[in-house]
Amino acid sequence: MLTASSQRLRKARPHVVTEHTERGGAGPTASGAPQAPVAARDDVLPLGRRWGRLDLLWRVLAAAGSGLAQLLALPPYGLWWLGPLSAALLVFAVAGTRVRRAAWLGALAGASLMVPLVHWQDVFGVDVWLLISAAETVYFVPMAMGIALAARLPGWPVWTAALWVAQEAVRARWPLGGFPWGKLAFAQPDTPFAGYAALGSSALVTFTVALAGGLLLWAALRLASRGPRPGAPTAALALAASAAVVACGTLAPGLGRPAQGETVTLGMVQGNVPNVGEMSVAGERMQVLNNHARGVHDLAALARDEGTALDLIVLPENASDIDPFRDPVARETIDAAAADAGVPLLWGMSRFNDDGSRYVSSVVWDPETGPGEMYDKRFLVPFGEYIPYRDFFTRFVRRLEQVSSDAVPGTEPGALEIGGTTLAVGICFDVAFDAPVRESVAAGGGIIVIPTNNANYNFTGQSDQQLAITRLRAVEHGRPAVVVSTSGISAVVNPDGTVAYRSPEAEADVHIAELTATAGPTVATRLGAAPEAFLGALGLAAVVASVILSRRARRASAHG
Repeated sequence: MLTASSQRLRKARPHVVTEHTERGGAGPTASGAPQAPVAARDDVLPLGRRWGRLDLLWRVLAAAGSGLAQLLALPPYGLWWLGPLSAALLVFAVAGTRVRRAAWLGALAGASLMVPLVHWQDVFGVDVWLLISAAETVYFVPMAMGIALAARLPGWPVWTAALWVAQEAVRARWPLGGFPWGKLAFAQPDTPFAGYAALGSSALVTFTVALAGGLLLWAALRLASRGPRPGAPTAALALAASAAVVACGTLAPGLGRPAQGETVTLGMVQGNVPNVGEMSVAGERMQVLNNHARGVHDLAALARDEGTALDLIVLPENASDIDPFRDPVARETIDAAAADAGVPLLWGMSRFNDDGSRYVSSVVWDPETGPGEMYDKRFLVPFGEYIPYRDFFTRFVRRLEQVSSDAVPGTEPGALEIGGTTLAVGICFDVAFDAPVRESVAAGGGIIVIPTNNANYNFTGQSDQQLAITRLRAVEHGRPAVVVSTSGISAVVNPDGTVAYRSPEAEADVHIAELTATAGPTVATRLGAAPEAFLGALGLAAVVASVILSRRARRASAHG
């Protein structure tokens, strides 16, 4: 029981942060006040300690290191094993500290990741790059605050991992439709963690990566413990659990594996564009169209020379920015290419409406009947393919007027029947979101096809990042995947996420691939967004529980 004097002292110094002792000490609450003692538990106590006189410095370094570790785990660096370390370092940085401090430590972690990760956005201007980086950084603030609270609970590796899922779920949806780039999952396209995508999409991959990192941190802290309890047994248990998480990922794709279907001989055309890496290629639209038409003719000649019977040919997003439904020369160019190939083409093009708006589409173009089924891109790039609140933003950033027409999002899944098979089509930015590819697969798509235009971003790492996401989608849905780009990277991906073919960047390229279509859904395809919703809710529930328990502890302490 507290004496009257000790209670007055406690009230007079509400922001003093005390240390946990090894057998149950006091830790900080959300307001900075000490938390009532808790029973000694191996999975709670080490996180509450202070790290000497340099405590703040260690936390700052850990927060910055968390962002940098996640950056290096992602392409083009590909040090995937740093993903769990990233999650562990963020927990280390914020656990046992005030929620206010956790907020700016989370911002530091987010900025360390996002500023360099999306530097390719500077093609639109440094201000656009930094604005997007800042907006993405904001999401790490509430996540870090939540981790600081959830880390006070027994079993904290589970709750803190679930909060990563909650953060990524919100970031992928709001604002302006979301921007999910840089997920923990996207660094794991062909690693042991990738297998979890076949069970619970990118959300389950993120969760297991963060969980493995939390368990490793738990083990490290127990080994560093100076208390009377030996830390080695608990550390060994945590290490074993972390290893089990990794090992189980290798088995996951075999659960409910889809059946194989027919073999498809598919041609790919990367026509290349002039002025690669510049913001706009609008002035060379006819040249881009002719480049890709020439690529179809070259591919048809190659198939004849090799005696290969093609089933279909796929072309990238924006293979024609001239609307062939309105321009007779563009239509004649595509008709001639289709006639030479003798097989249906999937041609990426812009389709303009009477009001000047447009659709970014992939259209099935038959050599005899012409245009048929089509898919309209569902997730558009803000400030790239359309200008939100155009009148407001163009008043301050004049160069946004270079985006002369606003694209309109499609609403239907991209399951397109072509050449005797059904493709699951998602155009460029679509692939970063779970829903478009999943819904296209669920509608019958047996091969994933991602037409894309990365001409603005060649040699910046963006193309590698997008390819990694496509590789994860292949594992998620148990299907081969094809990326076909205007100027690279075009690629063929096996259902296990490995790359079977990869084109050079900024060069014209054609390729023929034999792919086996897949029939039926994986577990992830069936479950849809349910694993993400469950894990995100689990993390948020842990935060609520921590706040409630802290308040009860304060009341008990005040009346003790």
